[in-house]
Formats: sequence, C-alpha cells, structure tokens
Amino acid sequence: MKVLKVLNFTTDLMRHEDMTQNRLAIQTLCLSLLLILLSCCHSLINNDTQTLIDFKDTVDVGKQLGSWGVGDPCKHFWKGVTCRRSRVIHLTLANLELHGSAHVLSSLDQLRILDLTGNSLNDSLPDVSNWQNLKFLYLSQNQFSGGLPNSTSSLGRLLNLDLSNNNLSGEIPASFQHFGHLLSLRLENNMFSGSIPPINLTTLQDFNVSGNQLSGNIPSSLERFGSSSFEGNSHLCGRPLSPCISSPTSVPSASSPSPISSTPKSVPISNKGSGSRLSKGAIVAIVLGDAAAIIIMTLLFLLYYWKRNTVRKPSTRRPEEQGGQYSLQVPEAERSRLVLFDGIDHPFELEDLLRASAEMLGKGSFGTAYKAVLESGLSVAVKRLKDVSISGRKEFEQHMELIGNLTHPNLVWLQAYCYAKEEKLLVYDYMPNGSLYSLLHGNRGPGRTPVDWTTRVKLALGAARGLTYIHDTFGSHKMAHGNIKSSNVLVDKDGNPRISDFGLALLMNTKSTPLRAGYRAPEQNDSRKISQRADVYSFGIVLLEILTGKAPAQSQAQDDGIDLPQWVQSVVREEWTAEVFDFELMRYKNIEEEMVAMLQFAMVCVSHSPEQRPKMSQVVKMIEDIRGDQTPSGIDSTGSQSRSPLSEVARSSL
Repeated sequence: MKVLKVLNFTTDLMRHEDMTQNRLAIQTLCLSLLLILLSCCHSLINNDTQTLIDFKDTVDVGKQLGSWGVGDPCKHFWKGVTCRRSRVIHLTLANLELHGSAHVLSSLDQLRILDLTGNSLNDSLPDVSNWQNLKFLYLSQNQFSGGLPNSTSSLGRLLNLDLSNNNLSGEIPASFQHFGHLLSLRLENNMFSGSIPPINLTTLQDFNVSGNQLSGNIPSSLERFGSSSFEGNSHLCGRPLSPCISSPTSVPSASSPSPISSTPKSVPISNKGSGSRLSKGAIVAIVLGDAAAIIIMTLLFLLYYWKRNTVRKPSTRRPEEQGGQYSLQVPEAERSRLVLFDGIDHPFELEDLLRASAEMLGKGSFGTAYKAVLESGLSVAVKRLKDVSISGRKEFEQHMELIGNLTHPNLVWLQAYCYAKEEKLLVYDYMPNGSLYSLLHGNRGPGRTPVDWTTRVKLALGAARGLTYIHDTFGSHKMAHGNIKSSNVLVDKDGNPRISDFGLALLMNTKSTPLRAGYRAPEQNDSRKISQRADVYSFGIVLLEILTGKAPAQSQAQDDGIDLPQWVQSVVREEWTAEVFDFELMRYKNIEEEMVAMLQFAMVCVSHSPEQRPKMSQVVKMIEDIRGDQTPSGIDSTGSQSRSPLSEVARSSL
C-alpha cells in the first residue's frame, strides 16, 4: 500500500510539474508574441520617423523644417505633421521651398492628407500604391514630370486631387471613372495629351484640364463644366467649346451635296415668278391671322387693365383663397389700429398695409408669412398668426411689447403688430436672402453655388449670438425661443443671420403647433414645454445640418429627412472619416480640423441628457475659438498653415 501511495504521489507530482511547465510555456509564448507586436509597432513608428527624416535630408534646401529631427514627430511638434495612433496621417508642407524628389514618402501608408503645393519638387510622381487611405492629394505648382503612375488606380477613397501647374505628360487614365467619391480633379497647365476619358461621376463638382495638349471630343458627362475647364487645348472640341468637325480637310465631291449655309445670302427663285397672285387660301389665312392678332392684343390690354385695378383695390377674400397675389385684408368690423414700435424710419398705417400687394413666402409652425410691398416701395414681412392661445387684447399687447423690446443685430426686428378678434398680424423687417435652410438644401446639383465653410461658420456664429441674447436678456426668467430650426435663421441684405419667430412659442396653442420632429429635444416627446436646454439641442441639430449638408426629419414618418444625431453617431462609431461631412465642403483646403472640432461640440449640444448640454454662451465661445482669426482657406498671410485653437482636440479624432 505504501508503495502504491508513493507511486500515486509521484504521478501527481509529475502531472503538476507538466502543468506548470505548460503554463510557463504558454506565458513565454504570449510574452514573445507581445514583444513581437511591440517591436512591429515600434518599427512602424520608426519607419514613419525615418521616412520624414530622409525626406527632409533630400528636399529641405531652404532649411524650413528646423523642427524636424527633435524627438518623436507624433509627440513633439514637427511642422506640418499630424499623427493618429502614433502614425503620420497628415503632411501639409505648402510653400516651403522644397526641392528634389518625393519618392521616399511612398512608405507613409496611413496618410489621409498630403499637401506639397507651391514647392519645387521634381522627378516623377511617387508610387502611391501604399496610400490607399489617402483622401486629399495636393501636388500643384511643382515641377513633377512624366506620366501618372499605374498605382493611381489604388486611390479609391480620394476626394480631392490637384496636380495642376506641373510638367506631367501622357494620357489621362480612365481609372478616374472608378473613383466613386471624387469631388475635385485639377489637371490644368500640364502637358497631358490624347483624349479625355468618359469620366461620369455624379460626385464630381470641380474639374479642370485647361492648358494641356488634349484632343478629340469632350465627353458628354463633362459638358456641365464651363469652357474655362477646357480652354488652351487647341485640338479639343465639343460642348462647351466649339463643335467638332468630322473631316475638316475634306473637299466636297461632285456626287456629294454641297453644304448649305444656315444663313443663305440668296433665296431660291420660285418657278412661277415673283409677279404671280396670291391664292384664295393664302388670302384667307392672312385675314384670319390678322384677326387673331387683334383679338390677342385686346385680351392682353384687358388683362393689364384688370390687374392694375386689382392691385389698387384690395380683394375682400382671405389670402388662402387667392392665387399668386394676396391681400392682407382684415374684416372692417374687427379692425384695430396698427401699433408701431419706436425707431421705424418710414412709418406707415394699417390702411397702407392693407392696400399693399402681397406675396406668400411660406407656411410655418406659427402661421403664414407674406412679403408685402407698400405703395412707398418699402418691403416688409407680415406673419398672420394661427391658433393663438392668448385671447385678451391686453395680454397680447403686453407680450408684443416684450418681443418688440428685443433688439439685437442677429434678431429679426418686430416693427409693428395689429390685434383683432379673429386676426393677429405681426410686421417684421423683410429678409431678402432667404433662410439658412434654403441656402443649405435648395437646388442641390449641377449649377448650384455651394455655401463655403467661412459663410457657414459666420451664419452659425451670428445665430448663436442672437439665441444667447434671447437666453440672457431676462435673467432669472430664462426666456427660451422654443422653435429653433434652420428655416428660422434668415439672412439679411448684407448676408448676416437673423433669428425669427422668437417669443411666439409662448403665444401659441401647444397642441396644434408641435415642433418639427427633427429639431425636438428628447425630453419634449411628451410635452411641448420649452426650455433653454431644448433650444441648445435644436441649435445642435442646425450645426449638424451645416456640417453634413443633410436635412433633419421634419415629421415622425421621416420621409423627408433623417435622424441627424443617430446618423452621425453611426458613421463616427466606425471611424472619424470625411463621409460625415457635406461633400460640398470637401473642395476647401485645411478646414478638416475645424469641421471635426465643431462636429464634436455639436454632438455635445444634442446630448440626450439636458444637463450635459452646454449653455448658448459656451456655444458662441466654441465657434469663436474654432474659427479664430484664420482666413477662409486656413492659410495665413505668409502662406504657412495656421492652427486652430482647438486643433489639438481635433487632431486625435480625424
């Protein structure tokens, strides 16, 4: 028995030693793998660093890259270098007197942006097969030569490509047709030859191949671009340039018909001679034609006379019953005096308003708005309120006095109001340039003039200042707007934003005037109680509109828009990419960090919890910090890249 116990003990000990050895072997293996991974990561980082140093040694003849070589480029500030997860993703080195080859940069396989504009770099273009994540490539105003490398077809995520003002030659590759996200293609002032491939990209907004040696017919898919995009190619033809001639050197043969001029100098002579009489049918046709012309002229005269009288004599019908022209008629039994606020340059009476020609501007949550042109030539905006919850005159007038005393450069000023039992009219300054909503979403497609980044920031900042004024004016009363949306951010004749409809939410019947679904804060699902925190949420949606170019849902069915916060989160959850931004903004350089910083703050504004949202005064400060004193292009007067105050926050996110 003792022998068996000893044997069992020995066996257990051996098993324990085997398990210990196995555990040690597994731990050793894991440690080795970890060291290998760390070594690989360190090697990659060292490779990026070494690549930059090699590039500096090759091209920095003007000694502009003095900060390079000190420490890690991702931890210490190396001019023009931006990193993410210890890898170089942005390299912006414009106008730095660089001279030489850029081939060494081919190994930077995590690049998103490469800007080498305005240097003296030469040799052929580098191999771009490793740049599969590249989105912005700016190599214009250098001395690159040769053709486009075959590896260009690997740039599937490219948004902007600018190779203009170089010495490039060869044919334009047809692979550009497969760049499904391409927004801008600039190849002007090179030596490209051959024909233009049939590039048919709906995303393409900017295209230029002028000043080359191209020939042949311009593809129909590119005819939408102006003649300036193709000029300077002597053998290029077709719309929008002069028409192509199939065989310009051929001479018409005797058997072929001679071409006939579109404006012949002679008219074929009739066989019957010029002195023959007109037939009876021709005479009847002439008489009937004259009679028809007289009838048409008479009808036009009567129509003109009728319109003239209808303008001078206002109709008694309500606006909703009429066609293109409207009358702001108030039943005589219900008329009241028009109350004007102090400071109006050209006072007018109610009768002047009722005699004015009116044009409907649109229907909103609180009523219908009209443009009224008085006989003096003054244009005003008149809002006919609907479903007003305040029934008493005194209470209504007190509220109007409250609204009329709100004066700020970024608010639409209330000039006057009229109270009647069944009719309440408000008279505002007329804003001739529409709304932020129409600027962002109107007429999208070919021929549209996009709203640039500087203008969008200007409108956002002005609207934020106006809303801050509303929130701060009444101190502890904490007045709120209650209906912030991009269609209520109007634009005056000078291009400045003005918030409209402020103060009206407290007047209206809350059950009949629900907020548009896309702008409503989560806490307002069961209640229309307005608050400043809900205003901040709605303004955050406006910021997302400005950044994405997408309209939020306007109804619960969401047939005419999307849930913007949810859509942005779904994109951001995968990766911070340019896919979330309006493609119309992708043509502008050096604004990516500003857009990312504003996107981050917009998402804080639309936080589900009201307590997590900032105050409007903080929103104003954020927008001011993002823009700073930068020029619209993000380049300062010396040509160097200027940095946004919040760029360090954005650097870790793009």
